[in-house]
Amino acid sequence: MKKRLYQSTAASFREHSSIFLFIIVLFFMGVIFGAIVVNSMSFTQKEDLFYYLSQFFGQISEEKVAENKDLFLQSFFHNSKFIGLIWILGISIIGLPVILILLFLKGMVVGFTVGFLVSQMKWKGFTLAIASILPQNLIIIPVFIIMAALSVIFSIRMIKRQFMKTYSQPIIPLFKGYIFALIAAVIFISAASGIEAYLSPVLMKSIVGSAGL
Repeated sequence: MKKRLYQSTAASFREHSSIFLFIIVLFFMGVIFGAIVVNSMSFTQKEDLFYYLSQFFGQISEEKVAENKDLFLQSFFHNSKFIGLIWILGISIIGLPVILILLFLKGMVVGFTVGFLVSQMKWKGFTLAIASILPQNLIIIPVFIIMAALSVIFSIRMIKRQFMKTYSQPIIPLFKGYIFALIAAVIFISAASGIEAYLSPVLMKSIVGSAGL
């Protein structure tokens, strides 16, 4: 059973490798665009944003941030809603372009955040970005990319089924696999939320304290 599932998954990746590659490239285009947006900001805008960021660092050093449980729930529901929206859009025929836009915007947010920290704080900002953004995103980003790719694939198949009479692939097995992908994504998201809630704040506090922020 496991061998058959592995072979089926590997065959699916090979069949749709171009879609996965496109999704990955699109996401990193968003990251690059987000970093470019930072450079286009005026000095005043950067100073205002950095002021609020400094306030946040002060709260971290004084341990005035939310409880770990609250951070976990906030992260879990935020990311789960994003994944759920992409999943629903995959079922909708008209949702295909929205999936691509959402993924691009997600990459843009990551690129902007890292770019701003590095722009304002140089190597300290880079270290802080690694501590606060990297750990959970090592799980979140691949999950988003894979889920977006699967949603695009499912949406394309729905379009083919709707408009191409010669397309006769049964939809029920595909839909079952699509549901399984959502469940697996939520499980991984919960693990990433745990890292964001319990590990990242500890790393951020140690860096903020050592950097004197």
